[in-house]
Amino acid sequence: MDIQENIVNKVAQSGLISFDLADLHEKGERVIYDMKDHLFQGLILREKDFREQVKNQDWEIYRGKNIGVICSADAIVPTWAYMLIASKLTPVANFFIFGNLETLETVLYLNAIEKLDIEKFRDQRLVIKGCGDIEVPTAAFMALTAKLNAVAKSIMYGEPCSTVPIFKRKD
Repeated sequence: MDIQENIVNKVAQSGLISFDLADLHEKGERVIYDMKDHLFQGLILREKDFREQVKNQDWEIYRGKNIGVICSADAIVPTWAYMLIASKLTPVANFFIFGNLETLETVLYLNAIEKLDIEKFRDQRLVIKGCGDIEVPTAAFMALTAKLNAVAKSIMYGEPCSTVPIFKRKD
């Protein structure tokens, strides 16, 4: 008996476009710059000492890196001190923010989403991939959904073979 079955890839025929947020992952090392290292006795920032430390700092070690600037000590650090650090990081760092690594990662994704050309997704049925090797902040999923709502015909979450409906435009 000769049985021949045609296997039909319904996912491929569905017209769904898969979008992986991990593709927007900014390259480069993520590091923390902790202001506590500049505090006198771990408590206060003395301007003269701080300025000298900043002047003598090797800023090249931050070249091309993504940096979160924090103060992990329970101390009051004046705003101008963070501004001084920013002036030194600007020529060498890829990107920096005031915040921890989680905030840094979120902001990197939000920046990438802001730059995204969404016209190619106009009137398309999209699946935003949910799992992968790179952890994507929830805020990125929310921001991408908000941006794509303006142009997409529908948005789903998950994998093309198993999706959760998120948005469907009423025509």
